[in-house]
Amino acid sequence: MFSDIADRYDRLNTILSFGRDKAWRERAAAFLPAGHLLDLGAGTGAGNPAFGERFITALDPSLPMLARNDAARRVAAAGERLPFADEAFDGVFSAFVFRNLTSVEDTLVEIHRILRPLGTAVIVDLSRPIGKVQRELHRAGSAVFVPLVGWLAGAPGEYRYLDESLDKLPPPEELYAGGPLSLEQTWRMGPFGFVYGAVLRKEFRFVSPPGRAKRAQRGEGTAVPKAQG
Repeated sequence: MFSDIADRYDRLNTILSFGRDKAWRERAAAFLPAGHLLDLGAGTGAGNPAFGERFITALDPSLPMLARNDAARRVAAAGERLPFADEAFDGVFSAFVFRNLTSVEDTLVEIHRILRPLGTAVIVDLSRPIGKVQRELHRAGSAVFVPLVGWLAGAPGEYRYLDESLDKLPPPEELYAGGPLSLEQTWRMGPFGFVYGAVLRKEFRFVSPPGRAKRAQRGEGTAVPKAQG
């Protein structure tokens, strides 16, 4: 969706977040374990500085975005069909992605599958504020501000969708409850609390159905080689 504006995507996110997107990622990344990390929806790699010494596999469906990412390993694929073997990662990080997924349920099942036992997934995304008054004020403001930024950036359709997507999913406390991963905590950030963080844990081993096991062994997805020089 954002491939056509890969060269200015991060700058626009910084504008829309009032310069706080880096701090939000850093706060969330502090909950990640050491080891092998999957950055799901990694884009251009804006989160990489927050990951420290972890080995990063960056996954995104957009090749133009991945081409700007300097992660050690880059793979073009969707979150709903992760091209990795069972229990391949210690942690999963995903920032500003879940509203854009075709299926949150399928993605959570896949995250559970590729996490090692007691592995951690940390998710950051946008959501409408909790209180009724705050929610309506935020809805009115974002309906003007977000499309305006998109128009100035030459991407009105993409950013009109971004505003509409804020009403696509329920609050994180509902979204992640009862899923394959245990919801350990959530918190709110930003004006009116329109950004949330969520920490989820894998509590038991995954028994892969035959179809999923074959796909993981086959390794669907496109590996993106690092640029030379």
